[in-house]
Amino acid sequence: MKHIKTYNAMEVKHKNGAVIVEGPISPTELTNLEFHKELIAFRPSDQQHQALIEIAQLPEGRIIIVRDRNVIVGYVTFLYPDPLERWSQGNMKNLIELGAIEIIPKFREGGVGKALLEVSMMDDAMEDYIILTTEYYWHWDLKGTKLNVWEYRKIMEKMMSAGGLEYYATDDPEISSHPANCLMARIGERIDQESIQQFDSLRFINRFMY
Repeated sequence: MKHIKTYNAMEVKHKNGAVIVEGPISPTELTNLEFHKELIAFRPSDQQHQALIEIAQLPEGRIIIVRDRNVIVGYVTFLYPDPLERWSQGNMKNLIELGAIEIIPKFREGGVGKALLEVSMMDDAMEDYIILTTEYYWHWDLKGTKLNVWEYRKIMEKMMSAGGLEYYATDDPEISSHPANCLMARIGERIDQESIQQFDSLRFINRFMY
């Protein structure tokens, strides 16, 4: 499958200053930009910066960033699912995962997260993919936001819906382990029925749970 990446950008006028939401960003551009020290949701900031550079080098890898002048203050990643996850079992070339999304506290709310998803989907090539995301409450910043799991999930669902992602049922054990966890996905306009059926079979591997 040919992976096409077309750059798009949007300015968001946030109460703490205007930021640029843009991408997909090249590995070189990512290397040359500073990476904010508060982007530590998944690993230390320097390691996360390096991880984004490596994802951007992948043929299917897409990084959309939030930029405050020359500093990355937020990002979202798209890439093939981890080989250890069920979503990779079908070896689908048109199935990619929204793997991580993070914004520093200063620029949360105010439409920045929504803009990340909107800019991501501006690229017509996204109509050739099924895009999925797995939301687990233990990745959420409940302490920093002072929200409970249901309040946070509502915010996540609203943000993901800005990119056209919808809730999908699944028998995945990790997702099923807590009612706040969920699978969301967006099926591109050019996805064929066979791919949709293959995605459905990945959602429900344990057939008896239909």
